[in-house]
Amino acid sequence: MSHCDNTAVVRGGFATGRRLRTLIALVSAVSFVLAGCAQWRGDAGDDLADTAPEPPGVANPKGDGKARCEGVAIGYVGTINGYTAELGRSVRNGVDLAVRRHNEANKNCLVELVEHETEGVAAKAPGIVSGMVGTKRIIGVVGLPFSDEAKRAGKILHDGGLVLITPSATSNALADNGWETFFRATGNDSVQGKAAAKFLTTELAKKKVCVVNDDSSYGSGLAKVVKDSLGDKATCEERVKRGQDDFDGVAEQIKEQRPDAVYYAGYYPEAAPFAKQLRAAGVEAQFVGSDGAKDGEFVKGAGDAAAGAYFTCSCVPSDQFERFVALYERAFGAPPGTYSVEAYDAATVLLAGIDAGHQDRKSLLRYVGRYEGKGLSNQLDWDDKGELAKSTAWAYKVAGGKIVSHAEIR
Repeated sequence: MSHCDNTAVVRGGFATGRRLRTLIALVSAVSFVLAGCAQWRGDAGDDLADTAPEPPGVANPKGDGKARCEGVAIGYVGTINGYTAELGRSVRNGVDLAVRRHNEANKNCLVELVEHETEGVAAKAPGIVSGMVGTKRIIGVVGLPFSDEAKRAGKILHDGGLVLITPSATSNALADNGWETFFRATGNDSVQGKAAAKFLTTELAKKKVCVVNDDSSYGSGLAKVVKDSLGDKATCEERVKRGQDDFDGVAEQIKEQRPDAVYYAGYYPEAAPFAKQLRAAGVEAQFVGSDGAKDGEFVKGAGDAAAGAYFTCSCVPSDQFERFVALYERAFGAPPGTYSVEAYDAATVLLAGIDAGHQDRKSLLRYVGRYEGKGLSNQLDWDDKGELAKSTAWAYKVAGGKIVSHAEIR
């Protein structure tokens, strides 16, 4: 399913063009409850989702259940069915879960979630985001999960006064544009890159690392931090392209360099065949991927070459939060993915602002800028660039055919 800049998915129904906008504005709250939540049992029942305790001190999207609002929406913008769709859906679902929990508890404040599909194509983001800015009932956004999208569309949100909390766009440069509406709910490339270098050289004790990146601003930015942090232990570097599927030449060049580890900064659609072809070429180096490669699709695509692979990520393992995982699996029939927790936290901040009466763009932006609270993922407290005051990075590994948490990188 693909959508242009005047088309959006609304939880509970589909908007298929400009002529439907008036109708959507009138029925969106009702359609959300009747259709979008038709199979959502929320916190009612007797399974783990209902008995596991809420983490103490963590902001809850349900609030106190006394919120009042009307005609208010938040948006998700990013890939849903396009490039790296699994990563995009993991983010979208985190937002969706927060909105569902909020609306179940606040019958007098049914916040609409409007979804906009970019297909993971950065060039499409500006037009789509312009449409969101023009939709006045949308007062806050979670999304632009990829750095190239955020790079192209961030200024449009800034100019429109529409606050964005991205749970996963990590490029350092995004925070240096002077966008007053930009906030990041995870660590940037410096956080992950320095942690990755430490993990490679300390825990894995590698002395010769080949750093490989794709041609995205995310991949190149992260790779630079990793290489700089590795110093003379970065003994080779290679670059590939998004959409590439033949890595035989690159694999042979890496084999000649005889590294004891390969660090890949990029996304899983290329990481999987790359790892597979490295193995086929006889490269025995330890494979370590970045957060963009950390997805179950990597395990499927890489086959036997996935066994023993590691990943680094500025994302907190969701398996620490039993209730969140159980609710997520109840809602979507699958476990949380990369950055689902961070997206849930980001949406919770916006919902808390709405509940507190900040129901226009200017007021909600001011609320987010002053926000201080504990999320499942991080302490959410931003500096004047929209960066978290403190964040962490984790290592993950493939074990038993699944990606599981390994350890926090300290």
